[in-house]
Amino acid sequence: MTTTLVKQWLDLDQNPVTRKQIEDLQTANDTKQLETLLSKRISFGTAGLRARMEAGFARMNDVTVLQASIGLASYVDREVPDATSKGVVIGHDHRHNSEQFAKLTALAFVNKGFKVYLFKGLVHTPIVPFAIDALGASCGVMVTASHNPAADNGYKVYWGNGCQIIPPHDTGIAAEIDALADKTTKFEWDLSKLDKLIEGETIDNRTEMQQKYNDNLKNLVHHKFEPSGPLASGVVYTAMHGVGYLPSIEAFKLFGIPLEDVFSVRKQQEPNPDFPTVAFPNPEEHGALDLAMKLGDAQGADLIVANDPDADRFAVAVKENGDKWVQLTGNQIGILFSAYQWDQYKNSGKKIAMLNSTVSSQMLKFMAEKEGFLYEDTLTGFKWIGNRAIDLEKEGYTVPFAYEEAIGYMFPGVHDKDGVSASLVFLQLAQAYGGGAKLIEKLNSLYDKYGHFAEKNGYYIAKTPELTTEAFKHVRSYFKGRFQKGDYPKTIGPFDVTSWRDLTTGYDSTTPDHKPTLPVSPSTEMITATLATHDNPDEFIRFTARGSGTEPKLKIYIDAKAASTERAQELAQETWDALDEEWWRPEESGLQRVH
Repeated sequence: MTTTLVKQWLDLDQNPVTRKQIEDLQTANDTKQLETLLSKRISFGTAGLRARMEAGFARMNDVTVLQASIGLASYVDREVPDATSKGVVIGHDHRHNSEQFAKLTALAFVNKGFKVYLFKGLVHTPIVPFAIDALGASCGVMVTASHNPAADNGYKVYWGNGCQIIPPHDTGIAAEIDALADKTTKFEWDLSKLDKLIEGETIDNRTEMQQKYNDNLKNLVHHKFEPSGPLASGVVYTAMHGVGYLPSIEAFKLFGIPLEDVFSVRKQQEPNPDFPTVAFPNPEEHGALDLAMKLGDAQGADLIVANDPDADRFAVAVKENGDKWVQLTGNQIGILFSAYQWDQYKNSGKKIAMLNSTVSSQMLKFMAEKEGFLYEDTLTGFKWIGNRAIDLEKEGYTVPFAYEEAIGYMFPGVHDKDGVSASLVFLQLAQAYGGGAKLIEKLNSLYDKYGHFAEKNGYYIAKTPELTTEAFKHVRSYFKGRFQKGDYPKTIGPFDVTSWRDLTTGYDSTTPDHKPTLPVSPSTEMITATLATHDNPDEFIRFTARGSGTEPKLKIYIDAKAASTERAQELAQETWDALDEEWWRPEESGLQRVH
């Protein structure tokens, strides 16, 4: 078996580096590692591809990228009218092999007869879905692994509506990739021919598209920088070794803040695929903003804004009481954005809708009920948020904002998360609300108005997918000894269960027919429930438990509302403890607690 797999790989791979990796393992007779790399194909899902870069059908490399591109081009050509003339948009970031993977993608589409818009140089992820809309393209690909470790890369696919793909396209593309995998052996790999194959006028000029993107950003400018205002002490910015610095500088210019008042973290400013100053290039991670905080201290600034490496996410830290840096959570940033955008649109006469994902805070729902705009939640991921926003816009709504707690924020003009537009809007927000040091006060005033919310999010390590499946099987059966559709627990710990939605089995206690309004997926574990305390009807808890589709994790998101932040924090912790004891039972289930 291993010998056959090795032959299959060496018959395909023309990259000397990855060929040697397999040849060396063959020489060492390392059959275990060879089977790990070769026996299973990298899975293609709604996030496209993402994995470690090395040889093998299970990893990111020239072969798997080319096979994915051949399958994707074939699927789009069949499913989209005039797909080849509409073309494909392809961009890439600064990671190792990103340019190579983007060119291989372009080569596959050219050979299928597609017009190709291949960005010259590095781009931030949001400009790819923006360009799809601007050019009327049939689809797009961004080569990036976002904020994953340096050894990883990825292949993010967008449909012709400028949104990440959703079912059934993910399974359709995966099936086409598998069906055409053997066609790679007949493929022309010579990238030196690429510029000749793609006509000059079909290669999109990055500068021209960046200007169109900036023109859209102008629509997000409601307030210009005030030289003597609350941001006069300056703002710290970090690109986290990614591609965000140049597009963010253009956004800062639109706001009007002098560039000498934008203190960039120099060691993290330039694209560097090795991310030398951070253990994990995600601004949410502990320690990732240490250099930014040190710079803020030196410059006397009280506000830090940050992007992740491909600049589709956005993070914030503020200096509370002038001496201590506090990093805001994704939900806190989201609710500040929501309040600011509502202030800009509430007197517009338009039908307003704002969205967040089901794992994000319900504070937006309570704000919507009080203020009178439409609120909806979606499944996790901007593929769902963006597509639902498009549907609502077709129904006559304006969607000025949507977000997910994992520091993703969407504004008009791009139906995906965009860390650059988030930076532009947040600087205006910070100025309007009194500067970085005053944002905690603003949050507290919003809590006083809509309810005090606190979150408790975390995860358990599930070393095998079966552990996650068994954990949810226990949840569905423990309260009656056996599972029947429609059953659900009436209590969890000290709380009463007031609603129950199981998107794996397809049950929702809140709808007349008990069918969920959100998509059901039997292959994905996901339960959402709301809880109430016995003696206070104003207290509210909502949690979602789900299996991760990309990591060996069982993720928990708890959102609690109470009369004070301290009480909300207590409720969130009590819920976590009850779920740990009754549901997940690490000592028995094999799940591993992560503290």
